Amino acid sequence: MSDGPIPLPEAPRRRTRQGVVRWGDHGVSIGGDAPVRVQSMTNTDTADAIATAIQVKELAQAGSELVRITVNNDEAAKAVPHIREQLDRMGISVPLIGDFHYNGHRLLSDHPACAEALSKYRINPGNVGRGEKGDRQFAQMVEIAARHGKHIRIGVNWGSLDQDLLARLMDENHARAQPWDAKQVMYEALITSAISSAERAEAIGLPGENIVLSCKVSAVQDLIAVYQALAQRCDYPLHLGLTEAGMGTKGAVASTAALSVLLQQGIGDTIRISLTPQPGEARTQEVVVALEILQALDLRSFVPSVTACPGCGRTTSTTFQELAKQIDDYLRASMPVWRERYPGVEGLKVAVMGCIVNGPGESKHADIGISLPGTGEAPAAPVFIDGQKAVTLRGEGIAREFQTIVENYIEKRFGVLHA
Repeated sequence: MSDGPIPLPEAPRRRTRQGVVRWGDHGVSIGGDAPVRVQSMTNTDTADAIATAIQVKELAQAGSELVRITVNNDEAAKAVPHIREQLDRMGISVPLIGDFHYNGHRLLSDHPACAEALSKYRINPGNVGRGEKGDRQFAQMVEIAARHGKHIRIGVNWGSLDQDLLARLMDENHARAQPWDAKQVMYEALITSAISSAERAEAIGLPGENIVLSCKVSAVQDLIAVYQALAQRCDYPLHLGLTEAGMGTKGAVASTAALSVLLQQGIGDTIRISLTPQPGEARTQEVVVALEILQALDLRSFVPSVTACPGCGRTTSTTFQELAKQIDDYLRASMPVWRERYPGVEGLKVAVMGCIVNGPGESKHADIGISLPGTGEAPAAPVFIDGQKAVTLRGEGIAREFQTIVENYIEKRFGVLHA
């Protein structure tokens, strides 16, 4: 036996400035001791105000706390106030972030109603313009943000780096006695662009707590390396995400691999999962993955968790799989109402196990658990509540009876808080 206990897991947050992104009376705190926030982005034509407002609503109801929309032309800029009005009428107060590239300075100047309706502007220093012209156009966007009391994210992308900065760093590297690897120079260019732009924004007059930084790349190891270095060199809140993660399982796994490493190190204040939707797939899937990452790391709780075994030769029946899905779907569908009615219910843990090997043990560790009979086992399903065996279910109505037990437990445990 070791001399001391194994340390408990912890993920102490990196110390950063803290700001609040607002729309009306609703505010979303970012950085400092605020929870890691979930962000998403629409893929509608922003000029279609109705379609965009509907998708923003769907993303917000799925759990997105900030939603970014493309503002790429005059039609989109004109639509932004109408999108905000539609959302306000629907009771959706999620802050909107305008995603600008190339012409943001002009769009914000020409459409002051757009500048006011947005809560935050995303600025890419790599495409605001080059030289003195770029400096003027960057300053123009920052001045508008400061005048309207808005936040900005300085979002640097490896695919659209400031070419003048990159060329200068490449020249400096060439003159070194021991030149860096080209990828290391790219890392430095990303970080330098982000930090120098933030410092310039503060010098122009934007409060530092109104600034978030990001340095996005597409490869997992590159993202980890860049953000570890960036976190050591500034105290601005950081937005995490791969530039593009890909489709389906590949995209979810890549995002989870990269973000989990950084979040466990306390790095990251907002996250976005840049999934490529599969045909017919809901845009909200990127929000679901983001929520699952934060909940799996015990950083936040959004919905009761359902633990289920993977199945093996002892569980030739699909009953436990069907019950696990039924309970999980039921809990998720109920959360919009339960979140208000039963404060704290998002921390509920339910176990649906398939046989006697791990069933009773796993069920005891959950708030509510059921151990279904495996192949050749007696047709009985013991239910455990708060670690104690409460009842044994039998017959064809096990699923219905177990759901009723879950409902009654939630009412008894969390309904008191509401009352």
